[in-house]
Amino acid sequence: MRKLLFESLIRPPLTERPPQASNAAVDELARALDGLARKRLGRSLSIRAVDAGSCNGCELEMHALNNAFYDIERFGFRFVASPRHADVLLVTGPVTKNMREALKRTFDATPNPKWVVALGGCAKDGGCFAGSYAVVGGVSDVVPVDLHIPGCPPPPIDILKGLIALLDGANGKAGTAKG
Repeated sequence: MRKLLFESLIRPPLTERPPQASNAAVDELARALDGLARKRLGRSLSIRAVDAGSCNGCELEMHALNNAFYDIERFGFRFVASPRHADVLLVTGPVTKNMREALKRTFDATPNPKWVVALGGCAKDGGCFAGSYAVVGGVSDVVPVDLHIPGCPPPPIDILKGLIALLDGANGKAGTAKG
């Protein structure tokens, strides 16, 4: 035990390398997103995250948007706890039979104008969980989807680009964000 303690004092900490994107790219994307949100809604964008049965890979990347590197809250974007305060439902994972009704109710509780974004490959068509006895299918099998952001999981930069595409209207109904 003593040996481990002394080694941990000498050895540098094990950390992950920072994301490849430059700070300028992140700032530019976030500013564009803020400008579009204010233009379309007259205020900042509120996001309600819904886990419909995922493996949590997409949630990790989605919540990275709030970390010190991306920090989208500095631009006025926030994740909200209630669908009644949301503009965007960011849905991850294949929709399981147990979450089908909850997703429908969350969609119905979200005020108009509202958008639904399917985040990740599983949210599009069930991904590797497709065909399981417990899975209904993709998000579009339960509620209308405005945008799909591909990836397993998609990086935070792609999520920001997808939100910009959503607000800009570039992809239209059931579009796919290109990363």
